[in-house]
Amino acid sequence: MRSLNIYTAIFTILLSTCAFKIATESQWQSKLVHIKSDGSLTYTPDEKGNQIPDFSYVGYHHGNTQIPEVKVVKSIAPDGTNDQQIIQQAIDEVSKLQPDKNGIRGAILLKRGIYKIPGTLQLQAGGVVLRGEGDQKEGTRLIATGKGQRSLLKINGQGKPASVEKTRTNITNNYVGTGSFSVNVQNASQFHAGDQVILYYPGSQNWISDLKMDQIEARKGTKQWQAEEYNLAFQREITKIEGDKLWLDNPVVMEINPKYTAAQVYAYTFSGRISESGVENIYFESEFQGDTDEDHGWIAIDFNNIENGWVRNITAVHFGYAAVSLGSQAKNITVRDSRCLDPKSIITGSRRYSFNNDGQLNLFMNMETTYGRHDYVTGAKTLGPNVFFNGKTRQSQSDIGPHHRWAVGTLYDNIDTDGDIDIQDRGNYGSGHGWSGVTQILWNCKAKRAAVQSPWVSGLNYAIGLQGQKYPGRFTDRPDGFWEGQNKRNLNPSSLYLAQLAARKK
Repeated sequence: MRSLNIYTAIFTILLSTCAFKIATESQWQSKLVHIKSDGSLTYTPDEKGNQIPDFSYVGYHHGNTQIPEVKVVKSIAPDGTNDQQIIQQAIDEVSKLQPDKNGIRGAILLKRGIYKIPGTLQLQAGGVVLRGEGDQKEGTRLIATGKGQRSLLKINGQGKPASVEKTRTNITNNYVGTGSFSVNVQNASQFHAGDQVILYYPGSQNWISDLKMDQIEARKGTKQWQAEEYNLAFQREITKIEGDKLWLDNPVVMEINPKYTAAQVYAYTFSGRISESGVENIYFESEFQGDTDEDHGWIAIDFNNIENGWVRNITAVHFGYAAVSLGSQAKNITVRDSRCLDPKSIITGSRRYSFNNDGQLNLFMNMETTYGRHDYVTGAKTLGPNVFFNGKTRQSQSDIGPHHRWAVGTLYDNIDTDGDIDIQDRGNYGSGHGWSGVTQILWNCKAKRAAVQSPWVSGLNYAIGLQGQKYPGRFTDRPDGFWEGQNKRNLNPSSLYLAQLAARKK
């Protein structure tokens, strides 16, 4: 799947916008998002002021900058004996180079051939790119050899977000609706445009109770949700300040209701987080002993503690868990034009999460998978906006969507699966998965069937232009999500993400 780069895609959506001026009768638009003849968008809020958020500020540098073509500074070739050592030495060497003004050190070119990797490659510096000569077997082929569940390649900085002393201030709005880019605070004097801030929602017991997540039907191992485990920290940047109003680079994706949370804003630093590292044009493969083998390569590319990085044009075959997995501190990562094929594992929990996202402001686009369980998936407390755009799945072994414990703000845009897409209360699945998420949007997706429900409180989930069967999911008595245009073709815009991106770039 190599056909759609982001600029071609934007041009395509602009063409469709122009076509809309002529107004073909078969096109229809959502009641919630309206595209005008000039390509601009208008949003219809609900009675509380919530609207569909703008998902366009995700991925590498918020989609404002193209992924760079980094100059090669080191070339290597396999020798069949010490391949892991050869690659690791090259990574370590380039990691010591002085970065340029953009934080780039250079690319390592892995020449065409087979590289045998018995362990894990570690990349812990920013500005380093691993580039192969093709993501087919005949290209640059990295094989996780032998036994051991592991990541073949880990790109991982250090540390964690640290609050800046004396910057914490309360949000004073009576209510902030989903989709808003601003909040009012008690004291904005300590902030400046460009500051990195946390939009912080402390958990509360009355919120847990109204979600009924302290009432999960128990079985062995079930844990009721605890308020202190649901403190949500959305990472944002201040774009401007007007009095005590802070404008943010990305929207609120879960309503701020003082009934449930005493929300705050505070500045943070993250000194160990790296940036500007990427992986390109490589074929990743895991050895295995049988279709249910559990003791082999588990993740091809594993990111965490990194921002403004990327993966493009990779193929991963036979890994037990994922082609690409983004950890909770992976932010503004673009994963595109990539495939996860024919994983090998038992078909059960915590396996076959082909493209897994636990981080914030990340974009997955132009993906292809086979035989996965949860192909485009988020984990517990995955905080958005995040986007999965243009993904094809075949021989699905389970469902796509937010998996458990309250993902917030995910767009599934033009996802095409022969399995299910589910956004629901998962009840006592796992150790008490419960409500899988809020502000989860299916836009112009295709599925065998879908369950889209909205939680008892805190917002809605949406199915707009879904092609497929509607079914009740795990429970038949949960509130229905917002459904519009089921099995109705020619939704305009055909892609919400691309339309939002094009509209703000006008």
